Amino acid sequence: MRKLKITIQYDGSSYHGWQVQKNAVTVQEMFQNAVEKVFLKRLDVTGCSRTDSFVHANMYVLTLETDMNISNEGVIMALNSKLPNDIAVIDCEECDSDFHPRYSCKSKEYLYKLYNGRRPNAFLPKYAYYYRRPIDADYLNAQAQAYVGTFDYSGFCSSKSDVEDTVRNVKSFKVWREGDMVYFKVEADGFLYNMVRIMVGTLLFVSEGKIKENELKNVILSKERKRAGKTAPPQGLYLNKINY
Repeated sequence: MRKLKITIQYDGSSYHGWQVQKNAVTVQEMFQNAVEKVFLKRLDVTGCSRTDSFVHANMYVLTLETDMNISNEGVIMALNSKLPNDIAVIDCEECDSDFHPRYSCKSKEYLYKLYNGRRPNAFLPKYAYYYRRPIDADYLNAQAQAYVGTFDYSGFCSSKSDVEDTVRNVKSFKVWREGDMVYFKVEADGFLYNMVRIMVGTLLFVSEGKIKENELKNVILSKERKRAGKTAPPQGLYLNKINY
């Protein structure tokens, strides 16, 4: 039996996240449909993370086991021939039997894209949040360093979360501008439900003056959801990189 580590990327615009749901189309369902056509049976597929509805992935890692004798390159080509155009397999390799795409992960990196132009862009609504107010990216980058470190982020997760351990180690947080685009990139050992979107929404509160300069650390330490900002829309969020 071979265990395959498969890396994909996907445009989440048409999907209700990764994980299979009863009444919604998900990335995992579409991938398992393709797997069934290639391997002639519906194999179990284990993913590295859940993603929210309409969130994208530049890098998503999953595993499956098969006894079929097909080359790694053959797996890539065969799956891509069966997948819709908004899901693509970009790598496949054999891995150890004890490798787990989620629990073997050392850190994850998310990227959030925000369009900050004077006028809307008709091609971006599915892929970036349009925010009209002026943004000083350098100022937000300086303020965002309050996120870096190990903290209880219970004030930065959705009320739907049932996770007991809400302590996370944020390794880095960067904010920068490229033309009319503003990017937010964060790496951590793990993330809570909606955590990145709330982090971004809170920085927008900082930008608007609703959270004062150098006050963000106190917001984190308060562990109160009401003190943080709104949850930024999902369309601008990308699972960017998984580090093993």
